[in-house]
Formats: sequence, C-alpha cells, structure tokens
Amino acid sequence: MSILPDAAPANWVDRHAPIAIRPWLKLGRFDRPVGIWLLMLPGWQGIALAASAQRHWPSPYLLIVFAVGAALMRAAGCAFNDIVDRDIDARVARTAGRPIASGQISVKQAVAFIAVCSLISLGILLTLGLVAIALGIGSLALVAAYPFMKRMTWWPQAWLGITFNWGALLGFAAATHKLAPEAVLLYAGGVFWTLGYDTIYAIQDIEDDALAGVKSSARRLGPNARWGVLAFYAAAAFLALSAAYAGRLGPLFLPFAGLFALHLSWQASRVQIDDPALALKLFKSNREAGLILFAGLVAGLWPGAASVL
Repeated sequence: MSILPDAAPANWVDRHAPIAIRPWLKLGRFDRPVGIWLLMLPGWQGIALAASAQRHWPSPYLLIVFAVGAALMRAAGCAFNDIVDRDIDARVARTAGRPIASGQISVKQAVAFIAVCSLISLGILLTLGLVAIALGIGSLALVAAYPFMKRMTWWPQAWLGITFNWGALLGFAAATHKLAPEAVLLYAGGVFWTLGYDTIYAIQDIEDDALAGVKSSARRLGPNARWGVLAFYAAAAFLALSAAYAGRLGPLFLPFAGLFALHLSWQASRVQIDDPALALKLFKSNREAGLILFAGLVAGLWPGAASVL
C-alpha cells in the first residue's frame, strides 16, 4: 500500500497505524491532517470572536468538541466526495490510490463509514443549542452539493469556501446562541481565504483535471493564478479586520491581523502555476495562517480600548 502523493512521507498513518485500518484512515484523510485544521479553525475563530466581543476566554469545551466534530465531518465529507468522484479519481495520478478508487474499500463500506461519523457528529451538534443545531443541519446541503461543483462551474473552490467556513457561523452561534454582523463578516473572509488556498491546492491537478474534464479556479485563472490568489487573500484580510471592528475587539488584534495579511501575501507572491510541489507546501502553510488569526481574535479580548480602531 503506497503513500498517497499529497500525504507527508512520514505521516503517522503509514508509519504507525495497523495495516488493516490504514485504508479507513486514508478514506477519512487522517494521513493528511491539514484538512482537519482548515475545517476546525473557522469554528475556533467564530468561538474566539464571540468570546473576545464578550470579554471572556473561549470555552475549552467548545474548542474541544469543534475539534472532534471537524475531524469526523471532514472524514465523512471526504468519503462522500470519494464515492461521487471514484471514476474521476481513478484517472488522476494524485488520487488514483485513494481507497475507493483503488478498490480497497467498497462503496457500501464507505457509506457505513459516513453514517458512523455523521451520527457521532450529530450527537455533538445536539449539545450546542437551537441556533447552532439549525446551522449544522443547514450545512448538510452544502456538503452534499460540493462534489458536483467541479462538473458545473469553474469555481468549485468558492463552494468549498462557503462550505468549509460554515463553522465560523456555527462556532459563534454555539458560544452566543445567536448570529451577529461580525460573525457574517468573519465567515465571508473565510470564504475568500479558502478560495485562495484551494486555488493553490488545485495547481497540483491542472493537467490531470484538463484530461478528465474537471473544472477548477486554478485552470480558469491559468497564468493569472498568482494575482487571483492575491485578490482573494486581500479580501480575506480586509473582511477579518472588518469582523474585528464590528465585534469591537481590543487593539492587540492588530499585530496579529498584520501578520495574517503578511503570511497571505507571502503565499500569493510565491505561487507558480508550474510548480505542484510548491503549491502543496503553500497550501499546508494555511494552518499557520489560520492559527495566527485565531490567536489575534483571542488577543482582542485583552482589557483596554473598547474597539480595534
């Protein structure tokens, strides 16, 4: 069983997990944990924004359950995506070794895997309050539609952004039992953030996607991908700052906001449409970018000025 191309050569699944369960862990992408971080961090950011605006520390309970929920729902979403895309995956070099496309796991087995992950996630969701429950249920339509977007639009990365950052709304609602303008601004910023980093990720597959007839923002932008990513990231940074202003965060948010913008600018400046290895490295660095923004939102609760501006 080979290591999948976009997993780290020293990933824990291939090094330490029993051989019998490795296909299941790979089905849920546990050999590539950066996706868990990128799904979890918008939720953490929503929790932190709510806590900062209310001047108290983020709830450890919410941070923990959002981490568990992100791991489970990312696993379920990846399995569903692999069921829908199994024929395409078999024709793309980077994805041909995935458990369903390679025949290691059957479609029926994958459906059972999705059901288990979803039921546990539902149990967590039911503890978060009515507004959060409604938002969680509403996200299912987004998740279900995502695998089909690459067949319908040049911008499936935008749909991923709409889906992946739903946790920003959910986290805010779980902490406050309501929504507010700052939560919507944070969510919108996350959509552009994901549009940027997933465009970078899609650079890996440009040639194979063209042969398979799969659309992507990387293919649509082509040689202008660097400028497109820069524009998406500029919008993400501006909306994050707007969310902080609307939430009346303290001034200690600003250094982290600057570092977040600098990190995104560095990524965009290095994008090269013909360098898949660099694209994967830049994509993975978004864990750090998301953590910087989370830290800034927490820092914004520090006693002092009533507003960030």
